[in-house]
Amino acid sequence: MQQYIDFLSNHPYLTAAWVVLFLALVVSWMKSLTSKIKQISPTELTMLVNRKDATVLDIRSDADFRKGHITGARNITASQIQAAGLPGLENQKDNPIIVVCQAGMSAQGVADSLNKQGFSQVFVLQGGMNSWTGANLPLVKK
Repeated sequence: MQQYIDFLSNHPYLTAAWVVLFLALVVSWMKSLTSKIKQISPTELTMLVNRKDATVLDIRSDADFRKGHITGARNITASQIQAAGLPGLENQKDNPIIVVCQAGMSAQGVADSLNKQGFSQVFVLQGGMNSWTGANLPLVKK
């Protein structure tokens, strides 16, 4: 135990960095537990689309969308969603909506925006298209 105390007292910056990282992980974990937006795996996305007729919204750029996207996905930019310009989605507020981006990070903000607009079942593909292609799932290319 004394070795730990000596290490912590001899390396204050390293100790502070570890404490900050630990607190960031705890806060992130707590936020994910209390969030209305749930992250789903590629397998869960497939099940939601097949069983509950979920809508997949791909928020990547048009060029990235054309390189490859999930079958049936709609390409809508984040700015369109945040401006509440969702043509054809107004009547699907109770249906599952899955937001997909490249890595899963920017989709979270868009999903929050959709939730605030009254969509009750909003999901984010964990890892985005990177996890989809990493699982060797099919892509549609235009």
